[in-house]
Amino acid sequence: MTEVSDHAAAPGPDHTDPVLKVHNLRKYFPVKSSGLLQRTLANVQAVDGVSFEIPQGSALGLVGESGCGKSTTGRLITRLHEPTSGSIEFEGRDMAKLKRRELLPLRREVQMIFQDPYSSLNPRHTVGAIIGTPLEVHNVVPKKKVLERVRELLEVVGLNPEHYNRYPSEFSGGQRQRIGIARALALQPKLLVADEPVSALDVSIQAQVVNLLQDVQKEFGIAFLFIAHDLAVVRHFCPEIAVMYLGKIVEIADRETLYNRPHHPYTQALLSAVPDVKQAAVGGRRDRIMLEGDVPSPINPPSGCRFRTRCSLAKEICAKVEPPLLQIGKRHKVACHFPGELGKHPETPITSRLLGVDESGNPDPGATPSPDLSDGPGFADTWVDLDRRTVAHG
Repeated sequence: MTEVSDHAAAPGPDHTDPVLKVHNLRKYFPVKSSGLLQRTLANVQAVDGVSFEIPQGSALGLVGESGCGKSTTGRLITRLHEPTSGSIEFEGRDMAKLKRRELLPLRREVQMIFQDPYSSLNPRHTVGAIIGTPLEVHNVVPKKKVLERVRELLEVVGLNPEHYNRYPSEFSGGQRQRIGIARALALQPKLLVADEPVSALDVSIQAQVVNLLQDVQKEFGIAFLFIAHDLAVVRHFCPEIAVMYLGKIVEIADRETLYNRPHHPYTQALLSAVPDVKQAAVGGRRDRIMLEGDVPSPINPPSGCRFRTRCSLAKEICAKVEPPLLQIGKRHKVACHFPGELGKHPETPITSRLLGVDESGNPDPGATPSPDLSDGPGFADTWVDLDRRTVAHG
């Protein structure tokens, strides 16, 4: 587990307008047959109906198992992948509908830090060329001042400004990642997509890079989509966290709620695997929740709830009806028919009346589906009180 010291945890989001609003985003990769015709046999549902928003200058963490769609989501936001459907609204403009030429001005505003610092830098270019090329392409500074700006950026990320004429192979992994961060900062973006920015680094320097990103965020007011496996790093860096499973967000909440009172069984299983230093110091250890079976194929995901094949709470309704991403708190959403704190899950589905079905998931003629069930981004002023099963107001 990464130790991040001498830096306070990032503050929670305020009520500023979101810099990014993603709604019902989907990305399906076609599976083609062999031969000349190359017919589409099926689709890999990598991202399937994801919605969230990121306030200006804040950070949203995106966590989940490998293959859940985290990195694909990041690449959709930067338009390295073309979305199948949905909207990516950046400062009021839908990036998903823009043509490549129309995207050029926005590429200055949305940058990406890649996971692997060894393959994301061109080994044939010097550091000066790697960082300076974006400045020249977008005419950020006059050509005569590009080198001066490159040196400034190297100093910002803690590298020697005089090393601009060296090649990536002459730097360590941590230094290469700092070069990648400097390249991302060159255009002064408003949003940074950080895709596993420390996972390929030694544990001894992961904290340095995380603290650098936090300093950059505070100094330049940059918003982050922080994709990571290390839940300890995400907790420190991100005021809000979204948990993905098989292409969908299953829970999203503020930091304290998600880590102290998770309500989705998948989130509870993930957090049970995180080493708890404080608990170990006083003796005892947290019970590990072991998930049975493997993650289903995104080509043919399970019906209803995608987590049901590995969930100990699964009942008949879970196979028939997909649970909505239901808001159950002021800043807390969960996609589960039986949400609750560990050991306090309800016996009957709380979503049946809202969805207009009975407890087995069959249509109920006497029930009226709620018109307010939408998996849209952000949080509403009303939510479902799980204890009273009534609508609460904030």
